[in-house]
Amino acid sequence: MGPSSSTGVLVIKGGDNNNSSTEQTVPESEVENSGGGNSNTTRRGLRQGKTRYRGPCEKTNPIDKCWRCRKDWSNDRRRLAQCALGFGRKTTGGADGRLYVVTDNSDDDFLNPRPGTLRYAVIQREPLWIIFAHDMNIKLNKELIMAGNKTIDGRGANIHIAYGAGITIQFVSNVIIHGIHVHHVVPTSGGLIRDSVDHFGFRTQSDGDGISIFGSTNVWIDHVSMSNCTDGLIDAIQGSTAVTLSNCHFTHHNDVSAIFIVGDQFMQITVAYNHFGQGLVQRMPRCRWGFFHVVNNDYTHWRLYAIGGSKHPTIISQGNRFIAPPEKELKQVTNI
Repeated sequence: MGPSSSTGVLVIKGGDNNNSSTEQTVPESEVENSGGGNSNTTRRGLRQGKTRYRGPCEKTNPIDKCWRCRKDWSNDRRRLAQCALGFGRKTTGGADGRLYVVTDNSDDDFLNPRPGTLRYAVIQREPLWIIFAHDMNIKLNKELIMAGNKTIDGRGANIHIAYGAGITIQFVSNVIIHGIHVHHVVPTSGGLIRDSVDHFGFRTQSDGDGISIFGSTNVWIDHVSMSNCTDGLIDAIQGSTAVTLSNCHFTHHNDVSAIFIVGDQFMQITVAYNHFGQGLVQRMPRCRWGFFHVVNNDYTHWRLYAIGGSKHPTIISQGNRFIAPPEKELKQVTNI
């Protein structure tokens, strides 16, 4: 789907799907007006090649209004856990646990990770709110498999997960990933990898997904910048549900999915307040089965299509802005 502009609410039901879910998504009162003039007051100000904004802090959507611009945010990091909206709104991550500070960017022991590393933090049994001591470039030599009840919070530091494996959220619940950069993720060799303090197992070669959500629930990905991953930027598959993807910036990803969502009829995912920018081709998202609320996103520069569906999904496309590329064939709306 790729019109040059979009207003109102568009409900797409593929095939004979009769999904009548009553699960609350982003409240109607919070959906932005995508018409002309100055009515679009809460849409994120995108740089579009202009000078970086240097003015006062701006709270640009209902999620950011919950925590952004608070002078004491760094003393009350766990407040973020109250801010999720959409189907992943019950996600609290590691809010019930202690702060854990990552001090070491190395990743060289996959069975007995060194304390202070990100890998050590994410496999712990207890809830943890994981933060970083300083800016870090972390090259994961094998996929990072997270345990549940964790928050990775990159605020206050410049954190890049790059030039190695990606992050896997598999058969767990209650995970928040916020404020990091994930890019240039590549397939890495398999082997024995610990996924909790009391379990490790043999993994085959990773696919090169930036973030893989597999059979998991209550997952919130927010303010994550993603580009240049070998496979998908984000894959949410195998019945993952109660997921919100929000405030993310996706760029430079060719030929394969930007966001590929595969599930079953009970899968429920919100995609809200994201910018799908330069260098993307398709699947923003591509939905199979399930129920999807795609709301208040900004789409530019797609090369094939923006939103797609198959296998009887229900997609509510609401308040999104589409700025089509100049080619006539990329401006079409099809199969509605």
